[in-house]
Amino acid sequence: MRTSDALGKFGEDLAAEYLQRSGLVIVERNYRCRSGEIDILARDENVLVVCEVKTRSTEMFGSPLAAVTPLKLRRMRRVALAWLADRGIRPSSIRFDVIGIVHSGSGQPTVEHLRDVA
Repeated sequence: MRTSDALGKFGEDLAAEYLQRSGLVIVERNYRCRSGEIDILARDENVLVVCEVKTRSTEMFGSPLAAVTPLKLRRMRRVALAWLADRGIRPSSIRFDVIGIVHSGSGQPTVEHLRDVA
């Protein structure tokens, strides 16, 4: 596994744990379709949460949250619609969140959670 792949998996695992500790229920991880991928789908009471996770080892090139562009948000919406169609689910509400993680490999990683970004 490449270092960047390992860092990404570490970040997604940490984000899933963070969401669970925050009271969300993980519904699915790493859903893939022709339009792209959703890192984490979770339930926050009656709200379906579509979550993108960005992990970096440094903020030298900016915050990991800055990597979630308007194009990425549009892709998240398309993939979420595909997931809903695949699963036959009609949630009462959908929220799009982004979690940014910075972990240099030493010390505690920092986790920043932006809710309802789109």
